[in-house]
Amino acid sequence: MIIYGVAALAACHLVGVILGDLLGDLLGVQSNVGGVGFAMLLLVVVTDRMRRAGRLPALTEQGVLFWSAMYIPIVVAMAANQNVVAALAGGPVAIVAGVGATAVCLAMVPVVARVGGREAPLPPLMPQEA
Repeated sequence: MIIYGVAALAACHLVGVILGDLLGDLLGVQSNVGGVGFAMLLLVVVTDRMRRAGRLPALTEQGVLFWSAMYIPIVVAMAANQNVVAALAGGPVAIVAGVGATAVCLAMVPVVARVGGREAPLPPLMPQEA
């Protein structure tokens, strides 16, 4: 059922917000730090595991796909709720966290690129491209 996909997103969002608040408290910033990102990563991991185990019905997947299409507007709306000025005024922790997260992501690109292995390239879309 489609509503189960929405419920999975809501549960992941709730866990993500809690994790983001905890991370903000640990860093000494009175703001949610990465809650939406945690929620989306958790949603990807949970749905992938359910799909691989054969426990994600097609209708439930449609509910998840609907919210996947809404990802950017949701992130923009949630980021507007966060008090970025207060986070930056709290000290250099926010800047260090941002630079650190960016550095880790850049370092992980080659690692993630090797995960899938090599496959044959996709066929061309148009006959002219061949």
